[in-house]
Amino acid sequence: MTPALGELRHCFEGAIPSVIATCAPDGTPNVAYLSQVHYVDDAHVALTFQFFNTTRKNILANPRAVVQVIDPGSAAHYRLRLEYLRTETAGPLFENMKAKLAGIASHTGMSKVFRLLGSDVYRVLDIECVFGESSRQASQRQPLLPGLRACLDSLADCADLAALFDAVLRGLERHCGIRHAMLLMHDAARARLYTVATHGYAESGVGSEIGIGEGIIGVAARERTPIRIGYAAQEYLYGRAMREGFEKAAAGDALETAIPFPGLADSGSQLAVPIVRGERLHGVLYVESPEQRRFTYEDEDALVVLASQLALFIELLAHSAEQHEEAAACCPPPPVAQGAPVTVRHFAADHSVFLGNDYLIKGVAGAIVWKLVRDYVEAGRSEFTNRELRLDPSLRLPDVSDNLEARLILLQRRLAERCGFLAIEKTGRGRFRLNVGRPLQLAEVGVR
Repeated sequence: MTPALGELRHCFEGAIPSVIATCAPDGTPNVAYLSQVHYVDDAHVALTFQFFNTTRKNILANPRAVVQVIDPGSAAHYRLRLEYLRTETAGPLFENMKAKLAGIASHTGMSKVFRLLGSDVYRVLDIECVFGESSRQASQRQPLLPGLRACLDSLADCADLAALFDAVLRGLERHCGIRHAMLLMHDAARARLYTVATHGYAESGVGSEIGIGEGIIGVAARERTPIRIGYAAQEYLYGRAMREGFEKAAAGDALETAIPFPGLADSGSQLAVPIVRGERLHGVLYVESPEQRRFTYEDEDALVVLASQLALFIELLAHSAEQHEEAAACCPPPPVAQGAPVTVRHFAADHSVFLGNDYLIKGVAGAIVWKLVRDYVEAGRSEFTNRELRLDPSLRLPDVSDNLEARLILLQRRLAERCGFLAIEKTGRGRFRLNVGRPLQLAEVGVR
Protein backbone atom coordinates (compact mmCIF):
# COMPACT_ATOMS: atom_id res chain seq x y z
CA MET A 1 0.00 0.00 0.00
CA THR A 2 1.14 3.53 -0.75
CA PRO A 3 1.90 5.28 2.56
CA ALA A 4 0.17 8.53 3.42
CA LEU A 5 2.38 11.60 3.54
CA GLY A 6 1.64 12.06 7.24
CA GLU A 7 3.17 8.65 7.98
CA LEU A 8 6.52 9.91 6.66
CA ARG A 9 6.87 12.96 8.91
CA HIS A 10 9.73 11.38 10.85
CA CYS A 11 11.64 11.17 7.53
CA PHE A 12 11.59 14.98 7.41
CA GLU A 13 13.33 15.56 10.75
CA GLY A 14 16.77 15.98 9.16
CA ALA A 15 18.46 12.92 10.67
CA ILE A 16 19.42 11.72 7.17
CA PRO A 17 19.85 14.19 4.29
CA SER A 18 17.30 14.07 1.48
CA VAL A 19 18.05 14.20 -2.24
CA ILE A 20 16.22 16.04 -5.03
CA ALA A 21 16.33 15.20 -8.75
CA THR A 22 15.28 17.70 -11.41
CA CYS A 23 15.55 17.96 -15.17
CA ALA A 24 16.58 20.80 -17.49
CA PRO A 25 14.49 21.64 -20.58
CA ASP A 26 17.02 19.82 -22.78
CA GLY A 27 16.65 16.64 -20.73
CA THR A 28 19.82 16.98 -18.66
CA PRO A 29 19.22 15.56 -15.16
CA ASN A 30 20.52 17.09 -11.96
CA VAL A 31 20.74 15.58 -8.47
CA ALA A 32 21.48 17.56 -5.30
CA TYR A 33 21.18 17.30 -1.53
CA LEU A 34 18.45 19.19 0.30
CA SER A 35 18.84 21.03 3.58
CA GLN A 36 15.23 20.49 4.60
CA VAL A 37 11.98 18.82 3.57
CA HIS A 38 9.09 20.33 5.52
CA TYR A 39 5.69 18.71 6.01
CA VAL A 40 2.96 21.25 5.20
CA ASP A 41 -0.16 19.07 5.15
CA ASP A 42 -1.34 15.71 3.83
CA ALA A 43 -0.87 16.83 0.23
CA HIS A 44 2.04 19.29 0.29
CA VAL A 45 5.66 19.64 1.33
CA ALA A 46 8.01 22.60 1.25
CA LEU A 47 11.70 22.55 0.28
CA THR A 48 14.35 25.09 1.17
CA PHE A 49 15.34 27.60 -1.51
CA GLN A 50 18.83 28.79 -0.55
CA PHE A 51 20.76 29.29 -3.76
CA PHE A 52 19.92 30.17 -7.34
CA ASN A 53 21.58 26.99 -8.56
CA THR A 54 20.89 24.33 -11.19
CA THR A 55 18.03 22.84 -9.17
CA ARG A 56 16.32 26.21 -8.96
CA LYS A 57 16.76 26.93 -12.68
CA ASN A 58 15.37 23.52 -13.58
CA ILE A 59 12.31 23.87 -11.34
CA LEU A 60 11.41 27.27 -12.78
CA ALA A 61 11.67 25.84 -16.30
CA ASN A 62 10.17 22.40 -15.56
CA PRO A 63 8.11 22.31 -12.32
CA ARG A 64 8.50 18.59 -11.62
CA ALA A 65 10.92 16.96 -9.20
CA VAL A 66 11.57 13.71 -7.38
CA VAL A 67 12.73 13.77 -3.77
CA GLN A 68 14.08 10.77 -1.90
CA VAL A 69 13.67 10.64 1.88
CA ILE A 70 14.85 7.96 4.30
CA ASP A 71 13.22 6.62 7.44
CA PRO A 72 15.93 6.95 10.14
CA GLY A 73 14.42 4.07 12.14
CA SER A 74 13.84 1.40 9.51
CA ALA A 75 16.12 2.70 6.69
CA ALA A 76 13.18 2.47 4.28
CA HIS A 77 13.60 4.72 1.22
CA TYR A 78 10.71 6.70 -0.28
CA ARG A 79 10.43 8.65 -3.50
CA LEU A 80 8.12 11.62 -3.58
CA ARG A 81 7.07 12.86 -7.02
CA LEU A 82 6.42 16.57 -6.71
CA GLU A 83 4.95 19.50 -8.65
CA TYR A 84 6.24 22.98 -7.86
CA LEU A 85 3.48 25.48 -6.95
CA ARG A 86 4.97 28.66 -5.46
CA THR A 87 7.68 30.23 -3.33
CA GLU A 88 6.90 31.93 -0.02
CA THR A 89 9.35 34.53 1.28
CA ALA A 90 7.46 35.62 4.40
CA GLY A 91 4.86 34.31 6.79
CA PRO A 92 4.52 31.32 9.15
CA LEU A 93 5.86 28.64 6.82
CA PHE A 94 8.89 30.69 5.83
CA GLU A 95 9.73 31.64 9.44
CA ASN A 96 9.32 28.05 10.61
CA MET A 97 11.71 26.74 7.97
CA LYS A 98 14.11 29.65 8.49
CA ALA A 99 14.42 28.85 12.19
CA LYS A 100 15.02 25.15 11.56
CA LEU A 101 17.60 25.92 8.87
CA ALA A 102 19.41 28.26 11.26
CA GLY A 103 19.71 25.41 13.76
CA ILE A 104 20.99 22.99 11.12
CA ALA A 105 23.47 25.60 9.85
CA SER A 106 24.77 26.32 13.34
CA HIS A 107 25.14 22.60 14.06
CA THR A 108 27.10 21.98 10.85
CA GLY A 109 29.24 25.13 11.04
CA MET A 110 27.54 26.60 7.95
CA SER A 111 25.84 29.62 9.53
CA LYS A 112 27.54 32.03 7.12
CA VAL A 113 26.58 29.92 4.10
CA PHE A 114 23.06 28.70 4.81
CA ARG A 115 20.49 31.45 4.35
CA LEU A 116 16.89 30.79 3.45
CA LEU A 117 15.73 32.79 0.43
CA GLY A 118 12.32 31.18 0.23
CA SER A 119 10.13 28.18 0.99
CA ASP A 120 9.26 26.31 -2.20
CA VAL A 121 5.83 24.68 -1.86
CA TYR A 122 5.15 21.48 -3.83
CA ARG A 123 2.10 19.30 -4.37
CA VAL A 124 2.85 15.63 -3.70
CA LEU A 125 1.73 13.64 -6.76
CA ASP A 126 2.85 10.18 -5.70
CA ILE A 127 4.75 8.35 -2.95
CA GLU A 128 6.65 5.14 -3.67
CA CYS A 129 8.53 2.92 -1.23
CA VAL A 130 11.64 1.83 -3.13
CA PHE A 131 13.52 0.07 -0.33
CA GLY A 132 12.39 -1.51 2.94
CA GLU A 133 8.91 -2.14 4.29
CA SER A 134 8.36 -0.25 7.52
CA SER A 135 7.07 3.29 7.49
CA ARG A 136 7.07 3.66 11.26
CA GLN A 137 10.09 4.81 13.19
CA ALA A 138 11.10 2.64 16.13
CA SER A 139 11.03 4.71 19.31
CA GLN A 140 11.68 3.97 22.94
CA ARG A 141 10.09 7.21 24.10
CA GLN A 142 6.92 7.11 26.14
CA PRO A 143 3.79 7.81 24.04
CA LEU A 144 2.73 11.44 24.29
CA LEU A 145 -1.04 11.02 24.23
CA PRO A 146 -1.41 9.74 27.84
CA GLY A 147 0.80 12.59 29.07
CA LEU A 148 -1.19 15.15 27.13
CA ARG A 149 -4.43 13.78 28.54
CA ALA A 150 -3.07 13.96 32.09
CA CYS A 151 -1.93 17.57 31.54
CA LEU A 152 -5.34 18.58 30.25
CA ASP A 153 -7.10 16.83 33.13
CA SER A 154 -5.05 18.85 35.63
CA LEU A 155 -6.19 22.15 34.09
CA ALA A 156 -9.85 21.49 34.86
CA ASP A 157 -9.18 21.73 38.61
CA CYS A 158 -7.62 25.22 38.45
CA ALA A 159 -9.66 27.98 40.08
CA ASP A 160 -7.50 30.91 38.95
CA LEU A 161 -4.79 31.86 36.46
CA ALA A 162 -1.92 31.43 38.92
CA ALA A 163 -2.90 27.82 39.55
CA LEU A 164 -3.42 27.29 35.80
CA PHE A 165 0.06 28.54 34.89
CA ASP A 166 1.74 26.36 37.51
CA ALA A 167 -0.33 23.29 36.61
CA VAL A 168 0.70 23.51 32.96
CA LEU A 169 4.42 23.69 33.67
CA ARG A 170 4.35 21.03 36.40
CA GLY A 171 2.32 18.77 34.16
CA LEU A 172 4.82 19.04 31.32
CA GLU A 173 7.57 17.67 33.57
CA ARG A 174 5.47 15.10 35.40
CA HIS A 175 3.59 13.67 32.43
CA CYS A 176 5.72 14.53 29.37
CA GLY A 177 9.29 14.58 30.70
CA ILE A 178 9.80 18.24 29.71
CA ARG A 179 11.87 19.77 32.52
CA HIS A 180 12.46 23.31 31.29
CA ALA A 181 9.47 25.43 30.33
CA MET A 182 8.02 28.92 30.63
CA LEU A 183 4.85 30.85 29.92
CA LEU A 184 4.85 34.35 28.47
CA MET A 185 1.83 36.61 28.08
CA HIS A 186 1.21 39.13 25.32
CA ASP A 187 1.41 42.88 25.93
CA ALA A 188 -0.31 44.09 22.76
CA ALA A 189 0.10 47.79 23.53
CA ARG A 190 3.90 47.50 23.71
CA ALA A 191 4.31 44.63 21.20
CA ARG A 192 6.15 42.56 23.80
CA LEU A 193 5.84 39.32 25.73
CA TYR A 194 6.38 39.15 29.49
CA THR A 195 7.24 36.08 31.54
CA VAL A 196 4.64 35.06 34.14
CA ALA A 197 5.73 31.52 35.07
CA THR A 198 8.79 29.31 34.62
CA HIS A 199 9.82 25.81 35.65
CA GLY A 200 13.20 24.13 35.88
CA TYR A 201 15.48 27.20 35.99
CA ALA A 202 17.79 28.43 38.74
CA GLU A 203 16.27 31.93 38.41
CA SER A 204 12.60 32.32 37.58
CA GLY A 205 12.99 35.38 35.36
CA VAL A 206 9.39 36.41 36.08
CA GLY A 207 8.86 39.87 34.61
CA SER A 208 11.50 39.53 31.90
CA GLU A 209 10.40 40.60 28.43
CA ILE A 210 11.08 39.91 24.80
CA GLY A 211 9.82 41.77 21.75
CA ILE A 212 7.43 40.36 19.18
CA GLY A 213 9.63 38.97 16.40
CA GLU A 214 12.74 38.48 18.58
CA GLY A 215 14.15 34.98 18.90
CA ILE A 216 12.12 31.82 18.50
CA ILE A 217 9.54 32.99 21.06
CA GLY A 218 8.97 36.35 19.42
CA VAL A 219 8.78 34.86 15.93
CA ALA A 220 6.26 32.22 17.05
CA ALA A 221 4.14 35.01 18.52
CA ARG A 222 4.37 37.24 15.47
CA GLU A 223 3.56 34.51 12.96
CA ARG A 224 1.05 32.65 15.21
CA THR A 225 2.79 29.38 14.38
CA PRO A 226 4.85 26.85 16.36
CA ILE A 227 8.61 27.11 15.81
CA ARG A 228 10.81 24.10 16.55
CA ILE A 229 14.61 23.92 16.35
CA GLY A 230 16.63 20.75 16.90
CA TYR A 231 20.00 22.47 17.33
CA ALA A 232 21.03 25.71 19.03
CA ALA A 233 21.08 28.69 16.66
CA GLN A 234 22.76 31.92 17.72
CA GLU A 235 20.08 34.27 16.41
CA TYR A 236 17.36 32.35 18.25
CA LEU A 237 18.92 32.38 21.72
CA TYR A 238 16.49 34.51 23.68
CA GLY A 239 18.47 35.97 26.55
CA ARG A 240 21.20 37.12 24.21
CA ALA A 241 18.72 38.46 21.64
CA MET A 242 16.82 40.40 24.27
CA ARG A 243 19.91 41.95 25.84
CA GLU A 244 21.42 42.91 22.50
CA GLY A 245 18.14 44.60 21.63
CA PHE A 246 18.33 46.72 24.80
CA GLU A 247 21.95 47.62 24.07
CA LYS A 248 21.06 48.86 20.60
CA ALA A 249 17.89 50.71 21.56
CA ALA A 250 18.90 52.27 24.86
CA ALA A 251 21.85 53.91 26.49
CA GLY A 252 23.41 54.40 29.88
CA ASP A 253 21.66 52.56 32.67
CA ALA A 254 18.85 51.07 30.53
CA LEU A 255 20.14 47.56 31.20
CA GLU A 256 19.60 48.06 34.91
CA THR A 257 15.85 47.78 34.35
CA ALA A 258 16.08 44.60 32.25
CA ILE A 259 15.14 41.51 34.25
CA PRO A 260 17.44 38.68 33.13
CA PHE A 261 15.62 36.32 30.79
CA PRO A 262 15.53 32.70 32.02
CA GLY A 263 16.80 29.92 29.82
CA LEU A 264 19.45 27.25 29.45
CA ALA A 265 22.96 28.49 28.76
CA ASP A 266 23.51 25.57 26.38
CA SER A 267 20.09 24.91 24.93
CA GLY A 268 20.17 22.10 22.38
CA SER A 269 16.50 22.01 21.36
CA GLN A 270 13.75 24.60 21.50
CA LEU A 271 10.02 24.64 20.80
CA ALA A 272 7.80 27.72 21.02
CA VAL A 273 4.03 27.39 20.61
CA PRO A 274 1.71 30.43 20.42
CA ILE A 275 -1.29 30.43 22.76
CA VAL A 276 -4.01 31.58 20.39
CA ARG A 277 -7.79 31.59 20.37
CA GLY A 278 -9.34 32.88 17.16
CA GLU A 279 -7.51 36.04 16.18
CA ARG A 280 -6.33 36.76 19.71
CA LEU A 281 -2.79 36.01 20.83
CA HIS A 282 -2.63 35.35 24.57
CA GLY A 283 1.05 34.44 24.78
CA VAL A 284 3.59 31.71 24.10
CA LEU A 285 4.33 28.36 25.71
CA TYR A 286 8.07 27.69 25.39
CA VAL A 287 10.02 24.52 26.20
CA GLU A 288 13.68 23.66 25.76
CA SER A 289 16.22 20.94 26.49
CA PRO A 290 20.01 20.61 26.63
CA GLU A 291 19.58 17.54 24.40
CA GLN A 292 19.79 18.07 20.65
CA ARG A 293 16.75 17.03 18.59
CA ARG A 294 14.81 16.42 21.81
CA PHE A 295 11.46 17.60 20.43
CA THR A 296 9.80 15.84 17.50
CA TYR A 297 6.82 16.78 15.40
CA GLU A 298 4.78 14.66 17.84
CA ASP A 299 5.85 16.92 20.71
CA GLU A 300 4.93 19.89 18.57
CA ASP A 301 1.47 18.49 17.82
CA ALA A 302 0.87 17.70 21.51
CA LEU A 303 1.89 21.17 22.69
CA VAL A 304 -0.27 22.83 20.02
CA VAL A 305 -3.28 20.96 21.42
CA LEU A 306 -2.26 21.88 24.97
CA ALA A 307 -1.81 25.56 24.02
CA SER A 308 -5.23 25.73 22.36
CA GLN A 309 -6.90 24.44 25.51
CA LEU A 310 -4.76 26.71 27.64
CA ALA A 311 -6.03 29.72 25.65
CA LEU A 312 -9.61 28.72 26.41
CA PHE A 313 -8.93 28.34 30.14
CA ILE A 314 -7.10 31.68 30.24
CA GLU A 315 -10.11 33.48 28.78
CA LEU A 316 -12.57 31.76 31.11
CA LEU A 317 -10.58 32.38 34.28
CA ALA A 318 -9.62 35.96 33.39
CA HIS A 319 -13.26 36.80 32.63
CA SER A 320 -14.36 35.21 35.90
CA ALA A 321 -11.85 37.24 37.93
CA GLU A 322 -13.02 40.57 36.49
CA GLN A 323 -16.74 40.00 35.95
CA HIS A 324 -17.71 37.76 38.87
CA GLU A 325 -16.25 39.52 41.83
CA GLU A 326 -16.79 37.86 45.23
CA ALA A 327 -18.16 39.79 48.17
CA ALA A 328 -15.59 41.17 50.57
CA ALA A 329 -14.81 38.77 53.39
CA CYS A 330 -14.38 39.81 57.00
CA CYS A 331 -10.63 40.03 57.52
CA PRO A 332 -8.54 41.25 60.45
CA PRO A 333 -6.94 44.67 59.95
CA PRO A 334 -3.48 44.57 58.36
CA PRO A 335 -0.51 44.76 60.74
CA VAL A 336 1.06 48.14 61.37
CA ALA A 337 4.12 48.77 59.18
CA GLN A 338 7.30 48.86 61.26
CA GLY A 339 10.99 49.47 60.73
CA ALA A 340 13.00 51.90 58.65
CA PRO A 341 11.04 53.67 55.85
CA VAL A 342 11.58 52.55 52.28
CA THR A 343 11.45 54.98 49.36
CA VAL A 344 9.33 53.80 46.44
CA ARG A 345 10.34 55.65 43.27
CA HIS A 346 8.15 55.84 40.19
CA PHE A 347 9.45 57.02 36.81
CA ALA A 348 6.52 58.33 34.81
CA ALA A 349 8.18 57.88 31.41
CA ASP A 350 7.89 54.09 31.44
CA HIS A 351 6.26 53.42 34.84
CA SER A 352 9.49 51.93 36.21
CA VAL A 353 9.27 51.31 39.95
CA PHE A 354 12.25 51.03 42.30
CA LEU A 355 12.17 49.94 45.95
CA GLY A 356 15.05 51.91 47.36
CA ASN A 357 17.69 51.42 44.69
CA ASP A 358 16.42 48.02 43.57
CA TYR A 359 14.49 47.76 40.33
CA LEU A 360 11.13 46.03 40.66
CA ILE A 361 9.02 46.29 37.50
CA LYS A 362 7.85 48.68 34.76
CA GLY A 363 5.11 49.11 32.19
CA VAL A 364 1.51 48.29 33.07
CA ALA A 365 2.55 46.28 36.14
CA GLY A 366 4.62 49.26 37.30
CA ALA A 367 1.65 51.59 36.93
CA ILE A 368 -0.48 49.20 38.96
CA VAL A 369 1.94 48.84 41.86
CA TRP A 370 2.39 52.62 41.98
CA LYS A 371 -1.37 53.10 42.27
CA LEU A 372 -1.54 50.51 45.08
CA VAL A 373 1.23 52.02 47.20
CA ARG A 374 -0.06 55.55 46.57
CA ASP A 375 -3.55 54.60 47.74
CA TYR A 376 -2.04 52.86 50.75
CA VAL A 377 0.06 55.87 51.78
CA GLU A 378 -2.44 58.61 50.94
CA ALA A 379 -5.74 56.93 51.84
CA GLY A 380 -4.76 54.06 54.09
CA ARG A 381 -6.25 51.53 51.69
CA SER A 382 -5.06 47.95 51.47
CA GLU A 383 -8.07 46.15 49.90
CA PHE A 384 -8.56 46.30 46.11
CA THR A 385 -10.52 44.67 43.30
CA ASN A 386 -9.65 43.83 39.71
CA ARG A 387 -12.67 45.75 38.48
CA GLU A 388 -11.68 49.03 40.10
CA LEU A 389 -8.22 48.78 38.54
CA ARG A 390 -9.75 48.21 35.15
CA LEU A 391 -12.01 51.27 35.54
CA ASP A 392 -9.37 53.60 37.02
CA PRO A 393 -8.65 56.24 34.32
CA SER A 394 -5.33 57.21 35.92
CA LEU A 395 -3.87 53.81 35.04
CA ARG A 396 -4.73 54.07 31.34
CA LEU A 397 -4.85 50.32 31.10
CA PRO A 398 -5.13 48.71 27.67
CA ASP A 399 -8.61 47.61 26.62
CA VAL A 400 -10.35 44.68 28.23
CA SER A 401 -8.61 42.19 25.93
CA ASP A 402 -5.44 42.81 27.93
CA ASN A 403 -5.24 40.24 30.71
CA LEU A 404 -5.24 42.23 33.95
CA GLU A 405 -5.28 39.09 36.08
CA ALA A 406 -2.02 37.96 34.45
CA ARG A 407 -0.46 41.35 35.27
CA LEU A 408 -1.40 40.92 38.91
CA ILE A 409 0.11 37.42 38.99
CA LEU A 410 3.32 38.83 37.51
CA LEU A 411 3.39 41.56 40.14
CA GLN A 412 2.58 39.16 42.98
CA ARG A 413 5.42 36.82 41.99
CA ARG A 414 7.91 39.59 41.34
CA LEU A 415 7.24 41.05 44.80
CA ALA A 416 7.58 37.62 46.40
CA GLU A 417 11.01 37.21 44.79
CA ARG A 418 12.40 40.71 45.32
CA CYS A 419 10.74 42.21 48.37
CA GLY A 420 10.22 41.06 51.95
CA PHE A 421 7.96 43.91 53.04
CA LEU A 422 5.44 44.20 50.18
CA ALA A 423 3.10 41.43 49.06
CA ILE A 424 -0.09 40.96 47.11
CA GLU A 425 -2.43 38.46 48.72
CA LYS A 426 -5.45 37.10 46.87
CA THR A 427 -8.53 37.38 49.12
CA GLY A 428 -11.21 36.09 46.74
CA ARG A 429 -12.26 36.01 43.14
CA GLY A 430 -11.42 39.42 41.70
CA ARG A 431 -10.13 40.69 45.07
CA PHE A 432 -6.70 41.12 46.65
CA ARG A 433 -4.90 42.85 49.50
CA LEU A 434 -1.64 44.81 49.59
CA ASN A 435 0.35 43.76 52.66
CA VAL A 436 2.93 46.34 53.76
CA GLY A 437 5.55 45.51 56.36
CA ARG A 438 7.58 48.76 56.45
CA PRO A 439 6.66 52.44 56.21
CA LEU A 440 6.70 53.74 52.63
CA GLN A 441 7.87 57.08 51.27
CA LEU A 442 6.81 57.93 47.73
CA ALA A 443 8.89 59.75 45.13
CA GLU A 444 7.60 60.42 41.65
CA VAL A 445 10.18 61.24 38.97
CA GLY A 446 9.51 62.88 35.63
CA VAL A 447 6.15 64.51 36.41
CA ARG A 448 5.81 68.27 35.88
